[in-house]
Amino acid sequence: MKVLFIGGTGVISSACTDRAVQMGFDLTCFNRGQSTTRPAPKGVALLHGDMRDPASAQAALHGHEFDVVVNWIAYTPQQVAADLALFRGRVGQYIFISSASAYQTPPASLPVTESTLLDNPFWDYSRQKIACEELLVRAYRDEKFPMTIVRPSHTYDATKVPLLGGYTSLQRMKEGKPVLVYGDGASLWTLTHSRDFAKGFVALLGNPHAIGDAVHITSDEWLTWNQIYQTMAAALGVEATLVHAPSALINAYDPLHGEGLLGDKSHSMIFDNSKIKRLAPGFACTIPFAWGAREIVAWHEADPARQVSDRYVEILIERVLAAYQRSWPGQPPWQTPESTAP
Repeated sequence: MKVLFIGGTGVISSACTDRAVQMGFDLTCFNRGQSTTRPAPKGVALLHGDMRDPASAQAALHGHEFDVVVNWIAYTPQQVAADLALFRGRVGQYIFISSASAYQTPPASLPVTESTLLDNPFWDYSRQKIACEELLVRAYRDEKFPMTIVRPSHTYDATKVPLLGGYTSLQRMKEGKPVLVYGDGASLWTLTHSRDFAKGFVALLGNPHAIGDAVHITSDEWLTWNQIYQTMAAALGVEATLVHAPSALINAYDPLHGEGLLGDKSHSMIFDNSKIKRLAPGFACTIPFAWGAREIVAWHEADPARQVSDRYVEILIERVLAAYQRSWPGQPPWQTPESTAP
């Protein structure tokens, strides 16, 4: 089976690339260059071009035919519309990578299923994904365009620290500084390792039962944000000082980060994975976050160049801490020399 990945070297897609090769698919990756962090494995054909440029895409794909096309990097209805024009009548299955953040936020009930309403009033990224899905559903209904929609939730690999500011929070833990946790830290969250995600995803390639349908792929492990931060601290071998800050307060200081918190991480989000288990018999996530956390720490500790703190996020954290300290009656339960930031 000939498969085209548009992208294929990202956090989620690189694990799927590896899995597809292992499972014997004839895989081609289309991108603008070669990733140095996650290079494509041997056996993958490479096409170079710009999918945002119709002429470039047409030239790069000329003479090629594929049974399945997966677009890992489509974010707007305009980009999906361009894919429809490019692949209509030329592909047996088109897989769009959406997002579980498109689900109703906050959810009316848990666990979330694929029939949960799509509605996120807080985050434009999610609303764009919803609009993309609506375009594909119309194409399926009107012309039987063979689409499948896949909704990842918070998926990580060794390179990605799933905390505010990424490695910035790890560095603060190592230095004994307090770190910010969204809300009271008690909301439930789902973290999925990319290698686990790949096991479910590759089973959808060429799967006729997935045509015209949507499915999410997530772990069945549920953790509070307090547990997530504490698990990362344990992997570092340190004790974490957690300061709980309302997401609305973080948003007030920085809407760039706050939008993603209000539209995603502020609310408990757990999933019913019955559908992917029907589509991919035997599918199960087998990497608990405690193992993944150790993998994250090992990857970053292996090379000092990977241990990069984000100065912008560092200042944001200190500003929020300073606001808390000014309003705290008496001595706050944490101290840091930098907490007098304006």
